[in-house]
Amino acid sequence: MANAKQVSGKLEWRINVPDGTSNVLVPESDQLVNKAWLWLKGLLCGPILIIWRFLYKAWNLGVAEPKKAIHGVKVGLSLLIVSFFYYMRPLYDGVGGNAMWAVMTVVVVFESTVGATLCKCFNRTIGTFLAGSLALGVQWIADKSGETFQPIIIGISVFLLASAATFSRFIPSVKTRFDYGAMIFILTFSLVAVSGYRVERLFEMAHQRLSTIAIGTSLCIVITMVFCPIWAGSGLHDMIVCNLEKLADSLDGCVGEYFKDDKTKLGNEEDPSKRMQGYKCVLNSKATEEVMANLARWEPAHGRFNFRHPWKQYLKIGTSMRKCAYCIEALNSCINSEIQAPDYLKKHLRDVCMLLSNNSSEVLKELVIAMKTLTKSSKIDLLIGEMNLAVQKVQDSLNSLPNSFIGPAVSTLQAPNDANKETITKTAIPSLMEVFPLASLVYLLIEIAARTEGIADAVDQLAGLAEFELAMDENSKQKKPNSNSTSDIQDHETMKTLPKV
Repeated sequence: MANAKQVSGKLEWRINVPDGTSNVLVPESDQLVNKAWLWLKGLLCGPILIIWRFLYKAWNLGVAEPKKAIHGVKVGLSLLIVSFFYYMRPLYDGVGGNAMWAVMTVVVVFESTVGATLCKCFNRTIGTFLAGSLALGVQWIADKSGETFQPIIIGISVFLLASAATFSRFIPSVKTRFDYGAMIFILTFSLVAVSGYRVERLFEMAHQRLSTIAIGTSLCIVITMVFCPIWAGSGLHDMIVCNLEKLADSLDGCVGEYFKDDKTKLGNEEDPSKRMQGYKCVLNSKATEEVMANLARWEPAHGRFNFRHPWKQYLKIGTSMRKCAYCIEALNSCINSEIQAPDYLKKHLRDVCMLLSNNSSEVLKELVIAMKTLTKSSKIDLLIGEMNLAVQKVQDSLNSLPNSFIGPAVSTLQAPNDANKETITKTAIPSLMEVFPLASLVYLLIEIAARTEGIADAVDQLAGLAEFELAMDENSKQKKPNSNSTSDIQDHETMKTLPKV
């Protein structure tokens, strides 16, 4: 039943519901006004909210990775300086309308790392110089051949050189280091050769373009190396060190998760599930390592890295690490396998497996310290010897498993004329299906130990090529001054006893 009331000159409609409540009917005109207001509010506030979210994400990215923000500032500074050649009259008269090529050069060749910038600057300069020189030579020959043969000679030269340069980009060595230069060669040669057929003052145009490219590349090199340089070699070194740490954590996490029980807790408070996923970063870093190693070869000596540092050796270390990471991935699958070894078998091999895992991770952690300090470890041979000894213990425990273990199988027999029960314990020999899952785990641990030794060999080769200094532990540091002082005293006393000549 609907009732109508006159309220302040307006008609208000209410609907009485049987449960005693009443609802007010809003006029349709008010609903349209509310919808219009909401639409206008969304139209005005929507773009502002989108911009605010974008700025918030950009701020978080800059805080998390300040190198990207620094790179943006350096590019802006380079464009600001190179734009003076276009807007200042004396500089503009020197390079002419080709000043825009300097701006384009900065935009194209400026990269985030020093190695990438040097690589592109070198490729662009050499590609432009070679293409311009060949184009001028072809143009000179075409001019001497007469108007009839001039377009034919230019067309054939463009076809042959462009085809050869394009094919060279498929050669692995050229594609790795000079792909950008080959592309610039094709572009410059085609532009200069074809335009030279119609454009006068070809030599002046080629000279101005080469000058502007030299200005742009020189400016990029100076800014990227002087203002907050970001080195590809340092990034590659830090990546290898970080992956070694993740590999050691993943090994500890996988083995600890497999053998843990309600009474056993891992020493690290970090979630084991997160620690076990570190090996995935090692598996997915191959492409990045190859790119960074290639760019690091372009960089000069910087920081702790000398000229001609053996960056290729880092790729071998990464390959050895990935071989170990594949075994850890298989080891991780043993945790979630549907077929599990019995608990009494796990307890029998738990201590030796944990010992082998700890020794392997200790070797990896020692390699991390050696890589961070760029020194040869003085105790890596001792750690590898302990790891190999743990491997032998694991093999002996696994071989003696069927003969040494007495299982929980117990049978109770009762004599016919005796009320006392006699308990007889039987020897339980594990079946093949019970031993196989644990044997797979043991095999993987032994294989991980062997591949860990391969990583140590690769790091040792790097130390030899880069001429790392021998690290000295604290004991030798404490003993060295005493031994030197004692020897000096003995030498001094000996000198006193020698007869004078």
